[in-house]
Amino acid sequence: MKTITILAACSLLLGASSCDNNFEEINTNPNLIDQISPGTLLNEVIYNMASNNVTNHYNINCQLMQVQLPYPAYYGGIQRYEILPTTGNSQWNAAYKWAKNIREMRITAEADQSTNYLAIALTLNAWVYSNLSDTFGDIPFSEASQAEDGILQAKYDDQETVYTQLLADLETANTLYDHNIAMAYGTDILFANDTRLWQKFTNSLRLRLLLRVSDVRPSAYQEMVAIINDPAATPIIDASSEAAVFHVTGVTPNISPWSRALDFSNQHAVGQFFIETLNALEDPRRPIYVGQATEQGDPIGYKGIPSGYDNEQFTYSPSYMNNQQVVAPMIIPILTYAEICFIKAELAQKGHLDDVETHYQNGVRAAIELWTGESVPASYFETSQAKYDGTLERIMLHKYLALYFTDNQQWAEYRRTGYPELPTTHSMLNDGVMPSRLLYPDVQPIYNRTNYEAAAQAMGGDNINSKVWWDVN
Repeated sequence: MKTITILAACSLLLGASSCDNNFEEINTNPNLIDQISPGTLLNEVIYNMASNNVTNHYNINCQLMQVQLPYPAYYGGIQRYEILPTTGNSQWNAAYKWAKNIREMRITAEADQSTNYLAIALTLNAWVYSNLSDTFGDIPFSEASQAEDGILQAKYDDQETVYTQLLADLETANTLYDHNIAMAYGTDILFANDTRLWQKFTNSLRLRLLLRVSDVRPSAYQEMVAIINDPAATPIIDASSEAAVFHVTGVTPNISPWSRALDFSNQHAVGQFFIETLNALEDPRRPIYVGQATEQGDPIGYKGIPSGYDNEQFTYSPSYMNNQQVVAPMIIPILTYAEICFIKAELAQKGHLDDVETHYQNGVRAAIELWTGESVPASYFETSQAKYDGTLERIMLHKYLALYFTDNQQWAEYRRTGYPELPTTHSMLNDGVMPSRLLYPDVQPIYNRTNYEAAAQAMGGDNINSKVWWDVN
């Protein structure tokens, strides 16, 4: 109707002026974005990927890694290693949805020569695709998100190809940051436009990925040491205040991924292995993570249920998950200072760095302080389970605790190292063997059949025991 009115006005005013000259200007809605800037979709990507990652962490990683489990649930379930073709749908769909936006951000940043945004786009891309490959194995990558270019059925790239490109992208991203140029398109919700913190995230993510592939690419150790030893050229997260931790404020649209906090705790008990580990440490994180168990109405401390428990009756009501963790303001760890400390501790334990115990204790402290906000007393390390005993197993046990709420990192590190050692029960499926990957989503063999079948064959079959490339244990 507005267009018709303007055309009528033009016909009445012929001879007085030309409406054609400014028709486009008049008919443009000033409240709509007419083109994408490099920062237009940045906050959407951060919020939606962080939110999706933490819900998948809770629903999948936490069941596989015996942190929490649905209770009562006597049959099947992820805690018993029942993996369905739909189990990974949420991660797959979210990753490809937001990877498309990252690609648009990258293209626009390159066109505008916005080097900081280009570096951030490369970093976010590595974050999304490394998690995707770690979870599924071979994935659509080089041809992904290109439907507008006519690629409707993307080929799958093998994991080594994916990782090689992501590591190269992170190395490039580090060189692109220019701290003298302000980020011009709004304030990002992760680092508030602090390009120095973005650069530290970039290099810290590169450390994570290099460690992930270190068993199949031994040169990764030298690359990690080179990064750590040159903070001027390759700065990394060096304090808790610099960590990539997303803060959910509760102010719309930055709201909790759990629309109902009760869904976090209702019929979700803490895993026995997880809570008994914390009990042995007398760990101050316990009341933050879970509530008290009860027996005949009386509190009996923190007590969980065995993951994959048999069909049996328990005489107590276990500790349920504390839903206050998902009530805003809340945190979603992406890559913490504690993780960096444990990477350094592992490198030192393997002879590539010095001061293994210092790095180990720094990691433990940072992990606890992230959740409690309080300093860890020296007496904490007097507990037998907290003392560094010279083994990789001890480092990985506390790294497992530190990776709580961090996407699929607990599961990935377990597959890489075999630690911590998790108990099994007779009710677990797959002969009690931890799944090595999730199945491809059920729509892949329907809509991308040829490429799906090629990928499945290359991996040894689309089954949960086909190991991802870097898993050689």
